[in-house]
Formats: sequence, C-alpha cells, structure tokens
Amino acid sequence: MPIVEINFDGLIGPSHNYAGLSFGNLAAMKNAGAVSQPRAAALQGIAKMRSNIALGLTQGMFLPHPRPNRAWLTQLSTDVDSASSELLANAMSASPMWAANAATVSPAPDTADGRCHLTVANLRTMPHRSHEWPNTLAQLRLAFGNEQHFAVHGPVPPAFGDEGAANHMRLTPSHEAPGLEVFVYGVAGGAFPARQHVEAFRAIARVHRLNPERTLFAAQSEEAIAAGAFHNDVVAVANGPVLFAHEQAFADKAALLDTCTRLVPGFEYVEVPAAEVPLTDAISSYLFNGQLVTLPGGEMALIVPSEARETASVWAWLQRHLAGNGAIRRVEVVDVRQSMANGGGPACLRLRVACDPATVDPRFLVDDAKLDRMAEVVASHWPEEIAVADLGRSSLIEAVESARAQMLDLLDLTQLASG
Repeated sequence: MPIVEINFDGLIGPSHNYAGLSFGNLAAMKNAGAVSQPRAAALQGIAKMRSNIALGLTQGMFLPHPRPNRAWLTQLSTDVDSASSELLANAMSASPMWAANAATVSPAPDTADGRCHLTVANLRTMPHRSHEWPNTLAQLRLAFGNEQHFAVHGPVPPAFGDEGAANHMRLTPSHEAPGLEVFVYGVAGGAFPARQHVEAFRAIARVHRLNPERTLFAAQSEEAIAAGAFHNDVVAVANGPVLFAHEQAFADKAALLDTCTRLVPGFEYVEVPAAEVPLTDAISSYLFNGQLVTLPGGEMALIVPSEARETASVWAWLQRHLAGNGAIRRVEVVDVRQSMANGGGPACLRLRVACDPATVDPRFLVDDAKLDRMAEVVASHWPEEIAVADLGRSSLIEAVESARAQMLDLLDLTQLASG
C-alpha cells in the first residue's frame, strides 16, 4: 500500500470576516473590524491548492461548515434573530478554514493496529472554534470512512484543550517507516492563553495506540506564546527527518533535539537564530507556518506566504539557506493575504494525512478540473465583501447559506448540509 502525504486544505467559507475573535492571535486582533473579501479569500485558497498540485503533491480539501451555526445558537437558547452581536459573530466564524486545527493524525506505521488514526480537536479555548468539532467530525468520518485503514475518534473531553495538528509534528526517514510523534503543548504564555494541554495530547497518544518509546511531549516556550505563537506551527514545522524551527520555539530545546537525534535516522535540525530573524518577524511573516514538503524528485520545498518575502530579515535568511545547500532546496511563495490577515498562513489552511489516496473518499480529493468547478461556484456565490456590522443582516445570512449549499451540491456532499 503506497503511503503519500495528502494536504487537505480547508476551503475558505463564504462567511469569512474580521470580527477579531481570537485573543492571542496578533493578526486577528490587529485587523478586527476590517472589511473582509470572502470571494478573494476562497480563490486565493484554491490557487494555493492548484500550485501544490503543480508541484506534484497530492491534494485534498475540507468544506466550510454551516454558517451561521444555527444548532449551536439553539443550544444557547437563542437564534439568528435574537442573538447578541457577539454570539452571532461567533456563530458566523469561518475559522474551520484552518484545517491544521481539525484533528491530530497518526499514520498507520506509528500505530499498534496498523491503521491511520485521527482525533478531532475540541478547540475549547476559543468560543468561535469550540463549536467546530461536530461538523469537522462528520467530514472526517466521510473522508476516512474506510475502517480497514482508518480509525476516526471523537474529541478529548473539553476540560483539556486540544488544538489539533497545529501542535503536532512527525519526524521519520520516510512516510512508510515508524515515526517519532512530537506533541507540543503550552504551559503559560504571559498575557495570552496556552491553548494546547499536555493531558489532551497524552490521551490522544493512548487512543492512537502509539509506541510510548516513539512518542515525545515537548513544551512550547513561554516567550513564543507571549510573542503571538498561539500554535506551535507558528514557530516550528517538521517534514521527513527535518525539524525547521526558530531558536526560541521550545522550552527545553536540548532535550527535544537529543531525543530526535537518537530516534530519527538522518535527523537534521534547521534553526533560525533570533539574532538573524527576531521572533516578532518570524511570527508576523509566518515563516514557519509555511508548508514544508517533499517534492516527487526528493528535494524539500518550503511554501511560504507573500509576507515572508516582504519581511527583510526572513527573506535574507531564506536566501542564505538556499545558497548554502541546506535541507530546504526550494522556496515557493503563495498569496493567502485574506487568511493571513486573520492569523492563518499556508500551513494553517491544511491538515496533513499520510495514507494511501485510494483509501480516501474521492469526493475529498481534488485535481485541476475539480478546482476549476469549485472556483466557478465561489466566483458566482461567495460574497464579495463582509463588514462586521453586517454579520446579522438577513440577506447576508441567506447568501452565505446558499453559497455553501451550491458547493455541497457541486461536490455531491449534500449529506453534510446540516452538519
């Protein structure tokens, strides 16, 4: 069974807006109240998926959730007509676009039963994200419904916050080989919350039936969280045997590197020194929230947002690394500015699943022709602009719900209409 890495990108939903709901996410806080462009946002995301396909990567997608989330409002004994503006903003959030938070994934070579395990994230720290998991779980159970090859699990109890793959890394000499799974959790973050709880990850490691000797729990540094690294993937990313990280990413870097060196054949650590790229530049540019991928020819590429090229310290470091024949041999730049303005870079938009593509429901896999059809629906039905003050407007709500329905119909996924 061939195992390849599939990037499942979240299609940016028609309710994409800048309500500033994510405390600790500096970009989201900075742009609170700005006018969003959902149509441009979704087309940017589709263009990123298309560029990944052009690189020879296997590409999948997840769909936007029902917005507003009427079921969640009902649980709160209200509805779209009577909910407060704050509750309605939470119910309208397009945050499921950031598929890196959808689940934690352990590929088959790492698990005791030889299946790929996925645990949906509870995302309990932020109200606007806490109601995502039921709809995410519904998609995961469709996309990975082949129980011979996959095990899809419900969320860790919400007493322990779980933010999914944005805080999880896997280091391995190849996708087919057993990997070292690194679970990065937070302890404190100064003024900002540490979102990932170590007990959530310990529970996931147990339910995924991982080998304890190849499972590592590492603390994120407090200074990284305080600087705005609300998820580990804002300051570190792994691919194959390579760990690419900022100097200030981890609380105990020496212990982490010692374990990786012992357990991962060919392990290579690529560090960006704070003296060359300050933590503030790394976070604002989302250098580490790029997609670190292996191309069909075997070379490693980093897919970064336009902001990385526009940040002098970041771009200078990348050019020096490329000239020095380092682990990253190619840098690709993508425009995801609408997502970036809400605090989500290229890596935030995708969930990595290493598996045999033939075992995945084909409705969740895309090629250029399918992306063309999706882009046509977006261009015709996604709102062009949304002001935060308009989130409760009935005409906007109708347009958002109708746009999603059109996309579900196109992709033959109308069974997800209600969640």
